[in-house]
Amino acid sequence: MNNSSPKKQWLVETDSSVVAQKSFQMILDAAKKALQEKGIFRIVLAGGTTPERIYRMLAEARCDWQNWEIFLGDERCLPETSAERNSQMAMQTWLDHIDIPATNIHFMPSELGAETAATSYAETIKNKMPFDMVLLGMGEDGHTASLFPGHEHDETELVHAVHNAPKPPADRVSLSASSLSNSEQVLIIITGAGKRESVKAWNQGESLPIASISAIDTLTVMLDSDASPE
Repeated sequence: MNNSSPKKQWLVETDSSVVAQKSFQMILDAAKKALQEKGIFRIVLAGGTTPERIYRMLAEARCDWQNWEIFLGDERCLPETSAERNSQMAMQTWLDHIDIPATNIHFMPSELGAETAATSYAETIKNKMPFDMVLLGMGEDGHTASLFPGHEHDETELVHAVHNAPKPPADRVSLSASSLSNSEQVLIIITGAGKRESVKAWNQGESLPIASISAIDTLTVMLDSDASPE
């Protein structure tokens, strides 16, 4: 886990479309910086409605896709072509529409089962960190990626096998809090009135999974006005 004190900023926007647009621009800015400094941009993707909107915007952008590397924060243990997988959403909305080498796309082999996939993905990411940007959402219960309230994991793991998830499917694979935090920038996107109480609890210091996330340089929480407790 990163032990430094990152800059933390809370941004409240008028609605989810503005959140998507500003997140899209933050990603492009982070990519430009990383590509200029080291020639590669490594981003961890999230699932969800607002990220889907961002990915559709990225599909229309002109970028140096040859030097982007794509990772996932979590995945459901479902067949590889299941429409419920985060990988399928990312492919259909974005990655199928750009000129990115297949070898630069690193999805979780969750169809093999949670344990096997977690072990395999830990090997995939161990020499790829620190990431340049991690995208995350937050559920109404304060979960992020597939880190759920009440679940305990080995903190030394880079990737967790997740069982008994409170919503189906029960089996999942998730980057650990330490891996998600091992990124120059972390962008947490929270939209909708259903998230407001968990945002408030987080602000008040409740021990939610989302509260375990940090960053190397900057942690940005971007909310729409519906999700903001103020």
